[in-house]
Amino acid sequence: MSSVFVTGSAQGIGHETARALVHAGHRVVVHARDERRAAELRASLPGAAAVLTGDLASLASTRSLASAAAEAGPFDTVIHNAGVGGGSSERVTTGDGLEQIFQVNVVAPYLLTALSPRPARLILLTSGLESAGRLDFGDLTFANRAWDGMQAYSDSKLMDVALAFALARRWPDVVVNAVDPGWVRTRMGGPNATDALPDGAETQVWLASSDEPEALVSGRYLKHRVSLRANPAAYDLDVQDRLLDVLAGITGETLHHS
Repeated sequence: MSSVFVTGSAQGIGHETARALVHAGHRVVVHARDERRAAELRASLPGAAAVLTGDLASLASTRSLASAAAEAGPFDTVIHNAGVGGGSSERVTTGDGLEQIFQVNVVAPYLLTALSPRPARLILLTSGLESAGRLDFGDLTFANRAWDGMQAYSDSKLMDVALAFALARRWPDVVVNAVDPGWVRTRMGGPNATDALPDGAETQVWLASSDEPEALVSGRYLKHRVSLRANPAAYDLDVQDRLLDVLAGITGETLHHS
């Protein structure tokens, strides 16, 4: 039995991932943004070991979530599933003064990782749209460029892959991978998506719990258990290190080498 923490597990792919892991007999701690969603999550997934709350669009709330997760752990696997899409027609700024997609999709998993005991396995959810990502380190969050929500989302998903690769390089004792779950029929994916919900969760469940040698290889970008080539920028060591420096500057937390 593994102990697993899944962020953003109130609905969609995160909920299906947590459900499948609970069904397989693992100890699963889940997460919802607020108490209303947490209550719904307790009702829909009574087998969860604990339900934690935390708004990932807030640095303070993310820090509190990290503390709560540390108390609920330790975890063999952490799955950073939570994220927001790029459908907004306007740039949304959080209470911390950060662009919302960037904060939830990139800053939050970085901060949770930096503040948490290292698990044996770490999984970051990305998207096939990472291939369209472009990292402008002069303006990562569209503060000065014309707003483009889907481009901001694509950029954030590229950053998630780069972050996964950077962690895999810095922490050789942790199996770290990025997963594209596919275009899944969820509220975010929409009704026209091509992939069923269980298919969108299956790779994460496998990576989190399997002892097969192929599940224990670090530093990959996977879709449906198949290792693919990611956006070339994600492999650039300078890009990885610059991203870590930016996130350390925002959060005040540094990810140290092993």
